[in-house]
Amino acid sequence: MKKVLALTILFAAFASCSDSDTYQDIENPETETPANPTNPTEPVAAITYTKNVKSIIDANCIGCHQSGRSAGFRPLTTYAEVKAAVESAGLLNRIQLQTGQQGIMPQGGRMAQANIDLIVKWNTDGLKEN
Repeated sequence: MKKVLALTILFAAFASCSDSDTYQDIENPETETPANPTNPTEPVAAITYTKNVKSIIDANCIGCHQSGRSAGFRPLTTYAEVKAAVESAGLLNRIQLQTGQQGIMPQGGRMAQANIDLIVKWNTDGLKEN
C-alpha cells in the first residue's frame, strides 16, 4: 500500500511539472513580447511614435510647437523633431514636472499621467518610429 501511495504521489508530481516555453520561445528568446499587465494572457504591443506618441504630442504640444507659433523655435511636428527633443532638449523632464513648477510642458498644465508614462516607456523602449 505504501508503494502504491508513493508511486501515485511521484507520478502526480511529474505530471504537474510543465514548461510553458515552446521550441520557438527557446530558440528566439529575444522575440518574446511582455505580458499586458491588465490582461496577462494578451501581449503588450510595442510602443511606437506613429501608433502611440504622435497623437499625444499632437493633442498637447502642437498648438505651440510648430512653425509660426510661440514655441516654433522647437517644433514637434515630426518623428525626428520629437525624438531629438527627448534625446537632447529635456522633453521628458519638462512633461514630468508638476503643475505650477517652472518650465512645465504643456504650459496649460500637466498632461494625463498615462500619457506621460507612455512617452517615458517609448523612450525606454528605444524611441521606435513605427
